Amino acid sequence: MGLFTKFFGGKSGNKEGEALITEVLDGTLEKAGIDISYDIKFSTEKEREIMKVEFFGEDEELFTNKDGALLDAFQLFLKRSLQHDQPKDNTQLSCDCNGYREKANQHLVELAEKLKKKALDQGKSVYVRALPPKDRKVVHQFLAGDERVKSRSVGDGLYKKIKIYPNKKDGDRAPAR
Repeated sequence: MGLFTKFFGGKSGNKEGEALITEVLDGTLEKAGIDISYDIKFSTEKEREIMKVEFFGEDEELFTNKDGALLDAFQLFLKRSLQHDQPKDNTQLSCDCNGYREKANQHLVELAEKLKKKALDQGKSVYVRALPPKDRKVVHQFLAGDERVKSRSVGDGLYKKIKIYPNKKDGDRAPAR
């Protein structure tokens, strides 16, 4: 980022970061023999720039199989490449393929809604299967919008279960069985 850009703005997307990501992706996809194309888009959220890489093409299924493991791997690899090359840049990077992330998040919200209802109906704790941090964040954020329940991560390591339980206030009683 140049001196004038720092003082006067005028930056429309991280051109250096975009060039780096393009170079890394082109080389990696060519060597891997993956038939996929991509678009890079920029947006701003809470004064933070977000670079979104959207994959599309013949081999989309490779990116979304196995719970999006290849999509996650590309996202991590690209983030690390960007951080290594531009350590002072605060651009957030995300990767998606054919709306996969939105669909996966919607599925997590539906699961959390179902388990929240079960916890409230039974008046006791229920658990969500072990999830990675990004998925737990989706569930916790959804449940935070309802004061009737609480949630917390339970377990050791990267993958943890989520405990969903009724928020017992003074005077509240568990339903009769």
